[in-house]
Formats: sequence, C-alpha cells, structure tokens
Amino acid sequence: MKVKRTDRLNGEYQREIYNIIKRLKNPDITEMFSVLRVEATSDLKYAKVYLSVFSTNKEKKQKTFDAIKSSAKTIRYELSKVMYGRTVPELNFIDDDSIEYANNMEKLFESIKKEEK
Repeated sequence: MKVKRTDRLNGEYQREIYNIIKRLKNPDITEMFSVLRVEATSDLKYAKVYLSVFSTNKEKKQKTFDAIKSSAKTIRYELSKVMYGRTVPELNFIDDDSIEYANNMEKLFESIKKEEK
C-alpha cells in the first residue's frame, strides 16, 4: 500500500508540534496536553491540529488551550526550523475532547453493569 506524503508529514508535524509546545515559555500553559493528530491539506498550506488538554478545572483547561492557540505563529516559526520543507502549514488548533467523552461513556457503561447486577 502506498503511503501519501501528507500522511507521513502529519506524524512528523504531530511529534514536533508537541515538542515545541512543551518548550514554550508561556506561563498560561499550566495543564497537561496531548497533540492527538494533525491533518495537513495536500498542498501543505493549512493544518488542523487536534489538541486535548487534561484538567478537572474547566477554567484552567480553557486558559491552557487559549494560550497554545494564541502561540500558533510562534509554533509555526519553530516548526519551520526543524522541518526542512519548502512550506510550513498555517496551524489551526482544534479542541478535541474525544478522550474525555470516551471516559464519560466508560463510566456510564460501568454504572449500567452495576445496575444490572
């Protein structure tokens, strides 16, 4: 099976973006986060970065996400230093709460199992 160039680059972007965010000196990034996936367009002009922030405090979670999102230009600049391509895509950060949703569903299924017994 032939792997598309963008698929290979998406994995590289994901790894590098995570490392860049970890190194950012932004005091508003206080919570744990994960870059779940990156979807770059075929012309590599734009990329959606799916980001999950782990926190029980919704305010801190939103503050961390907003800090990362506002640092998109800095992250793109740092990405251009490590990725040796002609262009680096414009980054659009998207809050992905699929892990939180899965955890909630797991809790619901566990409570249903307990009720059946």
